[in-house]
Amino acid sequence: MDFAKILRRRRMVRSYRPDPVTSEQLERIVGAVRHAPSAGFCQAHRLFVVTKKETRRAIAKLSNEEKYFVKPWLSNAAAHIVIGFREGDYHDRYQKPDKLQEDGTEIPWPVPFWYVDAGGLAMLIQLAAINEGLGAAFVGPTDWGPYRELLEIPDDVTTIGIVLIGHADPDEPKHMNTDTLKQQRRPTEDLVRWD
Repeated sequence: MDFAKILRRRRMVRSYRPDPVTSEQLERIVGAVRHAPSAGFCQAHRLFVVTKKETRRAIAKLSNEEKYFVKPWLSNAAAHIVIGFREGDYHDRYQKPDKLQEDGTEIPWPVPFWYVDAGGLAMLIQLAAINEGLGAAFVGPTDWGPYRELLEIPDDVTTIGIVLIGHADPDEPKHMNTDTLKQQRRPTEDLVRWD
């Protein structure tokens, strides 16, 4: 698919048909992790792919799907991909001789690049899903404790969110309880400053 077409189709899909996604599609989608940004090429990304219906329903329950959403959508998404990283991999990489400062110390991280890289990965996963003809959305739990326990996420991995993937429901707007659909995209000149 042409990148401009993928970009036009990029949106947060909040209604999915219950149709499954093929394992080949999922493998291609999660394969994007190998091309994700990674400061110092430390490759600290971690993905946790959830396809089992019971586990997806458990995630939906933890997210209060029934309370906050008009129609089940988290549980209907064919796959949930938890985006995470291991911060220790960054520190390990930036303590190597080729990354040390002149005084032999690790750089002072003005921005925690691990979060920047994880955000880039989350977008790549979504774009890869769109390239497969699927819909995607990003959700971010506020309390990761129960999710970590459910998915057995290691203590040294930080999670930032879940990318939902599935077949978009063409009747999505009828099921949404949000003012988002009434909003228009801001003009580019409101968002971009030149020179």
